[in-house]
Amino acid sequence: MAQPKKIDYNNLMSISDLINDFLESIEVEHGRSQKTVENYGLYLSRFYTLATEDRPDGDLRPSDITPELLRKYRLKLNRYKNDQEQGLSALTQAYHLIALRGFLKYLARRGIDSLDPSLIDLPRATKKQVTFLHYDEVEALLENIPTDTEVGLRDRAIIELLFSGGLRISELCNLNRGSINLTRREFVVRGKGSKDRPIFISQSAADHIQNYLNARTDALPALFLSYSKNQTAPTTSGDFRRLTPRSVERMVSHYAKTAGITKHVTPHTLRHSFATDLLINGADIRAVQSLLGHSDISTTQIYTHVTDSHLREVHSKFHSETT
Repeated sequence: MAQPKKIDYNNLMSISDLINDFLESIEVEHGRSQKTVENYGLYLSRFYTLATEDRPDGDLRPSDITPELLRKYRLKLNRYKNDQEQGLSALTQAYHLIALRGFLKYLARRGIDSLDPSLIDLPRATKKQVTFLHYDEVEALLENIPTDTEVGLRDRAIIELLFSGGLRISELCNLNRGSINLTRREFVVRGKGSKDRPIFISQSAADHIQNYLNARTDALPALFLSYSKNQTAPTTSGDFRRLTPRSVERMVSHYAKTAGITKHVTPHTLRHSFATDLLINGADIRAVQSLLGHSDISTTQIYTHVTDSHLREVHSKFHSETT
């Protein structure tokens, strides 16, 4: 019996087609978020553009991805400039290589000959230092929000919720009225990788959310609404007037400045503050990992160094001095 002929994917599918298949696979099979898929698409599109700009035919096949092509690509990434003459940070370059390595692993699983993914070594990237607010700074931030309007009630509820629950900005903006239990002060969100995790909030956060909801006269499902007069209705009526992450970023930055806080404050700063406050007050790092929804403990460990200042107080309080 004749053996079936092996399909030569290198001659049947272009890199562009394979990249599209890969992006679909990480979304459907691996449950990656739309934002992750979008970023991977950007990184791999840039790889294709940079890898083909010196090729006479402007084409690229999987078998063309060689160690030499990889070397040239890394050099181009390091020298890359956008329209504003800004380069790519070491961390952003690493993200490009992570996306390429994932793509090559996908090709290997499909039996398509290309570069061995293990040959991609990631550069050492220094992550930015974690910025967080001390409790008195959080109080100053909250106290500078006027609550005599519906917008003010919304803004106070948002910042209370960000600090109390440690939510990501996308998780906060996707909340609906029916998804949060203000009586039990707990609910579930779906975070990165479509993983569910419990969120617990303070009585103060629950009260301010309730105050905001009491002031509303609409029946829209979104928990937090946009009050911009220029906003147009998106394609799904259920998301009409839903507050966007960018609006939350601008709002948090505005109140931080009016409170006299000189740090660069974002919604993620409040998530950092949530984690740091827990650790300073004695929470177990594994518990903090679960509350933040981190899949890897190493991600949570970035907070341990910012709590080191608390160790001085512990040393002074509990260590006996010689006389």
